[in-house]
Order: sequence, then C-alpha cells, then structure tokens
Amino acid sequence: MQAKEITFATFNVSMEAQNYLPQGETGDATVLEKLLQTGSQPQIRNIAHIIQLVRPDVLLLNEFDYIADADKGIKAFIQNYLQQPQGSATAIDYPYFYYSTVNTGQPSPYDLDNDGKTTGIGADAWGYGFYPGQYGMVLLSKYPIDTANVRTFQRFKWQDMPGFMPTKKADGSPWYSKAAWAEFPLSSKSHWDIPLHINGKAVHILASHPTPPVFDGPENRNGIRNHDEIRLWVDYLTPQNAGYIYDDNGNKGGLAADARFVLLGDQNASADGEGDALNAAISALYNHPRINNAMPPQSKGAVENTPDNPKAAFHTAGWRMRADYVLPSKAGFVLKDSGVFWPETTSPLYPLVGSRGASSDHHLVWVKLELSAE
Repeated sequence: MQAKEITFATFNVSMEAQNYLPQGETGDATVLEKLLQTGSQPQIRNIAHIIQLVRPDVLLLNEFDYIADADKGIKAFIQNYLQQPQGSATAIDYPYFYYSTVNTGQPSPYDLDNDGKTTGIGADAWGYGFYPGQYGMVLLSKYPIDTANVRTFQRFKWQDMPGFMPTKKADGSPWYSKAAWAEFPLSSKSHWDIPLHINGKAVHILASHPTPPVFDGPENRNGIRNHDEIRLWVDYLTPQNAGYIYDDNGNKGGLAADARFVLLGDQNASADGEGDALNAAISALYNHPRINNAMPPQSKGAVENTPDNPKAAFHTAGWRMRADYVLPSKAGFVLKDSGVFWPETTSPLYPLVGSRGASSDHHLVWVKLELSAE
C-alpha cells in the first residue's frame, strides 16, 4: 500500500468496564467483550463513527480494555463496529494491530497507597485498576507492523531511571517500602516502540498513556510518576541519555538519531502549563529538538467549550486541557495538516461528542504527514 499522505491519530475512547456499568457496580474486561460482540452499543458506535469520519491510517486507542482473546476483543471491534458503516460514514478496516498486556490492574503484594490495607487492586495494583488490562491500549494500522522489532517497556523498573523523582511521606521517609520499590515498574500501562513499514520506510510509533497526576495526596506519587513516565520518552529520543533504558527483552538504549517516529497517546499532562501535572517533562518532550510541534492540533469546539481561555483551541479533553498528543519527528516527514475532532454545537456532528456518554471525555487528535526523502 502506497500513500502520499498518512494520517496518524490518538483517541482515548474510555472503553473500559466501569464506563458501561451503573455507579457502584464493578466488572472486568468481559463487560467490554460482550458489548463488542453486539455491534449495537450506542457509545461504541459513536466512537466508530468518529474514527470513520477522520479515517486515520494509524490510530492509537487509549483506555481500550485488554482482552487476551483478540477475536473477542480488538478484532470484534474492527469487524462489528469499524467495518460497519456508522451514520453517514463509510466503513473502515485495519488489517494490522498491536495489542498487549499493561500494568493497570496487575496486582501487587504491597500497600502502595499506604492506607494500611493490601488489596492488590485499585491503588495497590502496579498501575491503578481493578482488573488486569483495565485502561489498556491498542494500535490499529493500515500498514504492516514489524512485529519482530517491537520494543515494550512494561517491566522497566522505576528505580533504574537515573535522577528519578523521589516520593516521600510527610516525615521525609520513602513513600514506598524497600520491597515494593525494588519491583515497582515505571510505566503505569506500558511504553511501546512499534515499527511500521510505510512506503518502504520504517516509522516508529511511540505509544504510552501515563497515569493521571491526581488521585493521590501531598506526596504527589501519581504526579511524580506521570512526570517520569513522560521523561522516559525524552531520554529515549536523546541518544546520549538513553543508555540506561532497557526493554522487556533486555535490549538497551533508545531510538536511533535518524529514525522517523510519531509519538502518540494521552499523556495526562499539558504542554501549555495547565492542570495538575509537573509540567517539566511534557514541556521537554513537546519542545524536544527532534519533534515537530509547528502545527498543534486544534478545534473550534474546544474554543466554544472554554471561550475565555486563550489556550482553549488546543484542548483535547472535555475537562478543559490539552492531554492527548500526536508528535511527529522532524526527520523524515513533511507536516501537512492537523486537527482535533470536536465539532461546534451548531454542527450536525455535535451529538457524537456533545453529551456525557456520547463517546468519550477525550477527543480524537490527528496529524497528516507526508513521508520525505531524507
């Protein structure tokens, strides 16, 4: 498949069990699994409709529960929703996908939130979640995936990051026990480097979804983790700083200095300095010398949502912040266009995003690129 222009996108779709259950009820990934078989769940149909309208060639879905049986998980979503026309849109197919385990909901044997109880779930899981695979992620692609060279960093230990930000109790002692810290993974979900074959060229997709920097206390353990999860990419893109990084196969180092890449995902932090995150890492990533940020995606719907904020045009989440990013490399691409799918209230497409439960509290973010000769 040859294409002159390729659209890359990220979309936090909120497709996890708690999103479909009455408040107070709990479930697991089988909740989503059952809905994917029907092809008729309204919220999922709206999500598919949005994807069909934007028609990205490469798409990262955040908060898509991990279902080990792909036939009942991501394949069911493709077949029963994306391959079926939604509204006035036409069907879309993704013959390739990457789908793997994440740390959310993976039980730890430790009291990670220091509430005096060890539950193994929620805040005591290695990534916040109530069942393994909650808030997972999946990459969809119209282009072949070089599966033999995919790198994952799910098990990279936080303690192995030089200069990690310490998390401390009020008395100055470490927040995490020695035993917990010795096993603690940096990534709350995972970090993926997924090479694609596009027009005979290798394009690396760098995918992640750092933890929200809230839902903690004065120790700011989630804010600190969010910062360091993002900083991993900063170092990964900086060869002289990447020597410490090892993947889940034990291979060390970062991304080659001349590699084409597109970084995708809900980073849960604002490059504009808004929100509760420690913004140094997202600022360093957004302004990294290898990244082309010359055409930040924006929408009229976001401006309408927060008309008194001069930064509102770049917001990607309904709760008024830029959180989701598509960041291409300067090397190997010509930046052609970008946007956020966030229609104004006067648009006939507004019902796809306009109410709670219509689709997601995040909006699809896309960037259109042309492969360059370099």
